[in-house]
Amino acid sequence: MLNDFWETAPPAYKYAVFGGMALTTIGIIIIVVGAVTSTPQLTFVGLPFIGVGLLAHMTSLGIRGRSVRKALKEAEKRSNGR
Repeated sequence: MLNDFWETAPPAYKYAVFGGMALTTIGIIIIVVGAVTSTPQLTFVGLPFIGVGLLAHMTSLGIRGRSVRKALKEAEKRSNGR
């Protein structure tokens, strides 16, 4: 039976995805506020938030790939055992 990946995804994947989205959003908001208020220091403060958010997304891709490989390996063992 095929399941939607989000239903069977590990909690670490979900936390990494939502954490990455939140950090990226915070960084974008800080940069926009810095640009609107003409505060160059504030625009540079937002860049690390975006960077860490992107790293969290990359981490979530690694977690997802490991989970999928593990599930495929288990499915292959089940099919070979029959």
